[in-house]
Amino acid sequence: MKPYLLTQRIEELSMNALPAISTVLYDGWVLRFSNGYTRRANSVNPIYPSSENVESKIDTCEKLFHQKNLSVVFKITDHVFPEDLDDVLQERGYDMDSETSVQQLDLLHIEEPSNHNVEWKPEWNEKWFKSYCTLNQVSEKDQPTLKKMLMNLVPECCFIMLKNNNDEVIACGLGILEDGFMGLYDIVTDETCRKQGYGKQLVLNLLQWGKRNGANQAYLQVMLNNQPALKLYAQVGFKEKYKYWYRLTSSPT
Repeated sequence: MKPYLLTQRIEELSMNALPAISTVLYDGWVLRFSNGYTRRANSVNPIYPSSENVESKIDTCEKLFHQKNLSVVFKITDHVFPEDLDDVLQERGYDMDSETSVQQLDLLHIEEPSNHNVEWKPEWNEKWFKSYCTLNQVSEKDQPTLKKMLMNLVPECCFIMLKNNNDEVIACGLGILEDGFMGLYDIVTDETCRKQGYGKQLVLNLLQWGKRNGANQAYLQVMLNNQPALKLYAQVGFKEKYKYWYRLTSSPT
């Protein structure tokens, strides 16, 4: 698959994996709004060809985000429309932030997990949600928004929890399966249990689930300043395919 088509496809899959509360389609740009919870779900995604004047389009986006009292955020890759959008945003004073590596793994030959003390749920699960919010320190204010987003998932999914010998959840994650791709999301391990291999075992169990259910490729998104996660995914075999970053302004006053 050509690089720009792969980028576009994974960007589509990632939007499906975290459904926004509301979406506006605007001349090839996908505007996502979710009460400010995560930039991914509250940003402009310029992934399709567009024809209107770029400056006026940015003006319109700024108006729509300001109406919702949200920062104006653009999610940028090397394959956006128009091609010079990143430069245009920089000239308008948009700061670059949160450079992220998008990585892919062929599931033909993947390592078998050695720890199978996991609990699987094929659909929305309250226990998983509470565990994830605790481990990832999701604020009470944001939990209703996140819950609504996850309950609106359409693709096949797997909510997974890794437990210790006391049956306590020490790591959890989410696998989203669509079109032969499995995305890894919300991977988190208890702070007191990190650097002990639990994260890798959670990921390997999730990859095996995806492979058994028809996935032949896995992908994930990891920030470039997250060295422990980058090391973990490299051990598993993930390779970078492209990067994305955000261009953003301050919240409206």
